Amino acid sequence: MLRKVSVLILAISFACLAQAPSAHPRPQPNDEGQQGWPNNKPPDPGVIDMRKHAERELGKQRYKDIKSDSERLLALATQLKQQVDTAGEHTLSLDVIKKAEQIEKLAKDVKNKMKG
Repeated sequence: MLRKVSVLILAISFACLAQAPSAHPRPQPNDEGQQGWPNNKPPDPGVIDMRKHAERELGKQRYKDIKSDSERLLALATQLKQQVDTAGEHTLSLDVIKKAEQIEKLAKDVKNKMKG
């Protein structure tokens, strides 16, 4: 829980940094076609490091979420197979349909998380 809160705080910080006007804006092409920083000052390395750290933490959390969701998806699919095997050829219970819907929803969530 604490880890999720810290990742959320990092994500909010990253979002705020991305939206806030920067003291060091991104370089713009100058007359020679090269990129240069206003007043020849590069961006603060601390800000860049914070953004990279936040991105890494979000990536790690996303991977953990995908892994746990995939394990849950496997468990649900195994349960569904067992229920279908025991149900017989002409009878499927409402639980089997609900389980299939859960699997479908979870599979879509995993797919969206994998896309980023």
